[in-house]
Amino acid sequence: MDSSGKKDGDIFHRLISEKENRKLKALGEDKRAEWFGLGMFGMVGWSVTVPTFLGTLGGIWLDKHYAQTFSWTITGLITGLAIGCLIAWNWVIKQD
Repeated sequence: MDSSGKKDGDIFHRLISEKENRKLKALGEDKRAEWFGLGMFGMVGWSVTVPTFLGTLGGIWLDKHYAQTFSWTITGLITGLAIGCLIAWNWVIKQD
C-alpha cells in the first residue's frame, strides 16, 4: 500500500490500462489514415481513368463516322486525360 491507502497493484493496473488505451487509439488512427490514403489513391485513379476512357471511345466513334486528316481517337484521349487530371486535381485540393 502507498501513503494514499491504494494498493500498488491498483495503481499499476491503472497505468498499464491507460498506456494500452493510448496505444490502441494511436493504432486505430493509423489504420484510418492508411484507408483514407488508399481511398484517395483510388478516387484519383478513377477520376483520371474514366474521362480518358470515355474520350477515347468518343474519338473512335468520331473516326468511324467523321473521318478527318487527324485522329479523333488521339484527340479524345488527350482531351479526356486533361479533363481527368483537372478532376483529380480538384479532389486533391478539396481533401487538403
